[in-house]
Amino acid sequence: MMKILLLEDDKILCASLKDFLELEGYSVDTAHRGPEVFDLTFEKNYDLYILDVNVPDIDGFDVLSSLKEAGDETPAIYITALTDINSISKGFEIGAEDYIKKPFDPEELIVRIKSKYNQKDMAIHYDEISYDLASKTVKKASELISLGEVQLNIFHALITQQDKVVDSFILMDFLEQPNANALRVNIAKLKNKLDINIRNIRGQGYMIESI
Repeated sequence: MMKILLLEDDKILCASLKDFLELEGYSVDTAHRGPEVFDLTFEKNYDLYILDVNVPDIDGFDVLSSLKEAGDETPAIYITALTDINSISKGFEIGAEDYIKKPFDPEELIVRIKSKYNQKDMAIHYDEISYDLASKTVKKASELISLGEVQLNIFHALITQQDKVVDSFILMDFLEQPNANALRVNIAKLKNKLDINIRNIRGQGYMIESI
């Protein structure tokens, strides 16, 4: 699973992007201030940095410059409201791989990540289940399992958020006629098809626990 470090001082935007990226199957850690990046990168290795520029204490340019000087070759994407050519040029000169101007559609970010950095065979393995994130195909003991669009979307949301409760209202958005009963039926079908334990957290949602 691709590990991403996201630096964004707007906490609402940061949380929104984190949720969006995790639903796509990425593991995401977040930082709101420049120095937090150094603490996180000291503890972990990442596959991609997504960096805002105007953040407190140390800006995104200096953050990436310091990482590069320390020999860190992790690719980076800048997300920023700066639109002047000097800022864009500076970002690329420091070593950024890409540059997205705010405001932007999160789907654009996903498209750029997938086109440049995704491993073609990136998959989540859970007991006998293998879920290919690129093709969104599900196999159980090497046998292809057909889930249908609704159940596949529900499964994707749950399997990419292991050990986290996915809100029922988020899952119901995948249904043609959103309601709690229809969601329970689809969850039950998923459990039977995949022989997988999906917990109902009363009053909150559903979750798959890691094994």
